[in-house]
This record gives sequence, C-alpha cells and structure tokens, in this order.
Amino acid sequence: MTTVACLAGVIAALASASIVGTDAAAAANQRTVVFMSVAIVAQFPVFRVIGIDVTDFGIKDYLYVGFMTFALWFITFSILLTEQVAV
Repeated sequence: MTTVACLAGVIAALASASIVGTDAAAAANQRTVVFMSVAIVAQFPVFRVIGIDVTDFGIKDYLYVGFMTFALWFITFSILLTEQVAV
C-alpha cells in the first residue's frame, strides 16, 4: 500500500510537470492539484486489482494513502519546480 501511494505521488508530480510545466507560472497553477487528487482516487481500484482488501479500510487508512500521495507529489513537484526540469 505504501509503495503504490508513493509511486502515485511521484507519477502525479511528473504528470503535473509535463502538462503544466515547471516555470514560475506553473507553481501557482491549480490544475496540478487535480493531478494529485486523481492519483489519490485512482489508487483504490489499483489496490483491488493487486489483491488488497479495501473493504476493511478505516478513516486512518484513507488518510494515510492521501497523505503519502500528497507528500511525495509535493516533494517531487517542488524539486522539479526549483530546478526547472523539462519533463
């Protein structure tokens, strides 16, 4: 579960950087948050496919997945913005 959440955050950051860009205007673009939100929601069908029983998830599990995805998205996208990497 942790691996999927972290990889989803990194993929969302790379998608944000490739579609929105990494210039100064991209830092204020709110479409990047949409990529992160989609990455969070898209994980739960992936969990079912790889055999994780999401019916037993409580609020702490959903918050954990959301936080880990957000944290990796934020860190990765911040590094891409700081270095202005062309993706």
